[in-house]
Amino acid sequence: MKYIVVLGDGMADQPIPELGDKTPLEYAKTPMMDSLAQLGEIGMVHTIPDGMKPGSDTANLSVLGYNPRKYYSGRSPLEALSIGAPMKDTDIALRCNLVTLSEDEDTYEERTIIDHSSDEISTEDAAILLEAVKRELQTEQYQFYVGTSYRHLLIWDKGEVVDLVQPHDILGQKIGDKLPEDQDLREMMKKSYDILVNHPINVERRKKGLHPANSCWFWGAGTKPSLSSFEEKTGKSGAMISAVDLLKGIAVGASMKVITVEGANGGLHTNYEGKAEAAVKVLTEDGYDFVYVHVEAPDEMGHQGSVEKKVKAIENLDERVIRPIVQGMGDAGEDYRLLVLPDHPTPICIRTHTADNVPYLLYDSRKEEHHTYHYNEKEAAETGILKEEGHKLIDELFS
Repeated sequence: MKYIVVLGDGMADQPIPELGDKTPLEYAKTPMMDSLAQLGEIGMVHTIPDGMKPGSDTANLSVLGYNPRKYYSGRSPLEALSIGAPMKDTDIALRCNLVTLSEDEDTYEERTIIDHSSDEISTEDAAILLEAVKRELQTEQYQFYVGTSYRHLLIWDKGEVVDLVQPHDILGQKIGDKLPEDQDLREMMKKSYDILVNHPINVERRKKGLHPANSCWFWGAGTKPSLSSFEEKTGKSGAMISAVDLLKGIAVGASMKVITVEGANGGLHTNYEGKAEAAVKVLTEDGYDFVYVHVEAPDEMGHQGSVEKKVKAIENLDERVIRPIVQGMGDAGEDYRLLVLPDHPTPICIRTHTADNVPYLLYDSRKEEHHTYHYNEKEAAETGILKEEGHKLIDELFS
């Protein structure tokens, strides 16, 4: 028996008037997920423990079976594991986003955050910009590391876990009262703007109609993580397929195999088919028991506030990831159980995460339940099934 999780990051949402008061998941054409729902089980699951911030870090730990109350030490330390940034027990890791701020104001504090991802800047361009920042700002105390796209890292020697604002939570807002209280971090952010605003790469981005990556933004502080081995914990050998360092870092911490798919970039135009092909291969040819296929696109489109693109991301997940996985497993003659779900909602109306329950779909290739379900938030809630402890849902996948 093989086991698969396909996670559409931020896929859940709220009813949207322009979609006829349907959610993007309800509105999207998802014949593959709907057909699996009719042969399996759907319901709702609570992935974010009460009182914890709704992030992809806590939520994906839950889906993988790690209780965030026990294992969570901050988002950035998990990304450090993926990037390979060394961390001492006394180090603090912080996410360093390359963001877009407005440029017409007289002072840094008066500026507005326009885009948390700088139009999903390429890793190649971001690495050049971060190198410019490093030349001016890096010290023995503060070390910068390149990640993926707009997502980078700062390691703070003998630092502290300070309360920092997530940039995707304040899109369209002035940043003055959102900046770090720590003066060193605040000054580095201000200086990064001066370094980046007229960098040749940003001059070219403006000419192309793209948002400039004109400032660093620090958030997600945390201490060195300690995850138990996924295989020791579950008895299953596991692999992770994701374009983002957070998920890769969780996998490294859990001693899972990390599979890098060429062209997978965490955006709308990612290599969906490559992820599906890699998932089937690791199960049917490489002999692994479990694979976790993470697709970032629905979350990014939610942060962008694009209804059309979020619907498209969900349809891509259905047609270009789930369908070829199902077909590939069938062609290989393998019995398998498949769990499909978001980690958290990223509603278009607020462009950030919430801790609301999310719909899940659990399918077993050996069984045919013959329901009339469609896979979406409304019908999953109508079943009356609610899994209160998200980190235990994986036990049902394996049962």
